[in-house]
Amino acid sequence: MKTINETVEKVYGNYPEKVLQFGEGNFLRAFVDWMIDKANRDGVYQGSIVLCQPIAQGLKDMINAQDGVYTLAMRGAENGKPVENIEVITSVSRCINPYEDYDALLELARSKDLEVVVSNTTEAGIAYHAGDRLTDCPPVSFPAKVTAFLYERYRAFGGDMDRGLLFLPVELIDNNGAELKRIILQYADEWNLGDDFVRWVNEANEFTSTLVDRIVTGYPRDEISYFEEKLGYKDNIIDTSELFNLWVIEGDQKWADRLPVHKTDANVIWTDDVKPYKKRKVRILNGAHTSTVLAAYLAGYDIVGDFMKDDTVRTFMNDVIYKEVIPTLDLPKEELESFAAAVNDRFANPYIKHKLLDIALNSCSKFNARCLPSLLGYAETKGELPKCLTFSLAAFIKFYQGRMENGVYAGTRKDGTQYQIRDDEAVLNFFAETWKNGDADAVAEAVLSNTDFWSGRDLTEVAGLKDAVAGYLKEMETKGTKEIMAELI
Repeated sequence: MKTINETVEKVYGNYPEKVLQFGEGNFLRAFVDWMIDKANRDGVYQGSIVLCQPIAQGLKDMINAQDGVYTLAMRGAENGKPVENIEVITSVSRCINPYEDYDALLELARSKDLEVVVSNTTEAGIAYHAGDRLTDCPPVSFPAKVTAFLYERYRAFGGDMDRGLLFLPVELIDNNGAELKRIILQYADEWNLGDDFVRWVNEANEFTSTLVDRIVTGYPRDEISYFEEKLGYKDNIIDTSELFNLWVIEGDQKWADRLPVHKTDANVIWTDDVKPYKKRKVRILNGAHTSTVLAAYLAGYDIVGDFMKDDTVRTFMNDVIYKEVIPTLDLPKEELESFAAAVNDRFANPYIKHKLLDIALNSCSKFNARCLPSLLGYAETKGELPKCLTFSLAAFIKFYQGRMENGVYAGTRKDGTQYQIRDDEAVLNFFAETWKNGDADAVAEAVLSNTDFWSGRDLTEVAGLKDAVAGYLKEMETKGTKEIMAELI
């Protein structure tokens, strides 16, 4: 079988190398690199990407063997029907490994073509590491590498204010750009790089904070024969993802045209405040998961796509989103409802088998972060409890009913299936002790008054909440969760 190189003509990877990307993994190749390829194809950009491994082990050799070219299969559901879009991505010029060739990275720092730096070095990547030095080849931490890179650029261009870079970190931490900049300045001070360099970092460069959203399923190991037959060539770095994509960039709008991916039909938003979009994602997308999956699991479902086929469970989830969550958010209603509609398609994606027990991991902290703010916000604005979210809280407590044996805390649903409950040890020990007598009123009182769970709040002080939760716990002793959901919608 032919390779992708023998089949596909490389076009956009021959453009000037305008983007340096720390991270060569599945996510960035299915997200940023796809967006840049789209911008090249649409004629709004002419730039290629140099990938840089953030750690010593990576995909450099495989990527360069294919001249940076790879296939992206984007799959999902639209209007209830499966959709598969396949594109060949040719925006990548090459991949370097700074642990083998640090000079290749520094050479890019001196490039007149370079304009943008993208990164995805995991949540732990943007962190200070004591002992890193400017003379290390390379330094250990990602921010230290960037500091050395910027200092090389600063010296190469004599501090030219027009040679600054646009930074677009996508690591999943709050204020990722601001945090990266903070640590860079810490190294600049520690390494005595001078006030002029610090001024250049602050004034010539733009460090945006971003929010990204796309499920990337990566190399389709179990379906590779299907793709090779469909494509007619072999691709060792083929990537797969869902259809949905969202990139929210908090930064000065004057920098947007440095990387004009927002001028394509990719879902890119430049804003002066990313927080409302993060809140939208956490409350609607993540909140829909957490508020529904525990009750759905107790009702007998194991996979998200399966409960989305059940009219009762799906309607319950949508009542949570549209009737109880959206009224508590401060973005335009049309934007919120459009995002919610996309959530339905994403959950119904037939190509992704998302296990409910995987989503249920650490549900105590997840409910506190994702669902409780909506529950309390609704109660405050409406003067009454949101019935579906209140039942979700009770279903969470019911899901955590179990027994501790040999260090494993396990529950049993009505069909007799035993399941492991996974959370912090203190959380599991609390529920194991609390559920020993099984009295619904006592359980509701104990859980809701545990301020460690609820960021210091005592939820028994919320009018009517303890009695409502205890009432649902009593109902679940005799009724199935699906039956109760049917009564609520």
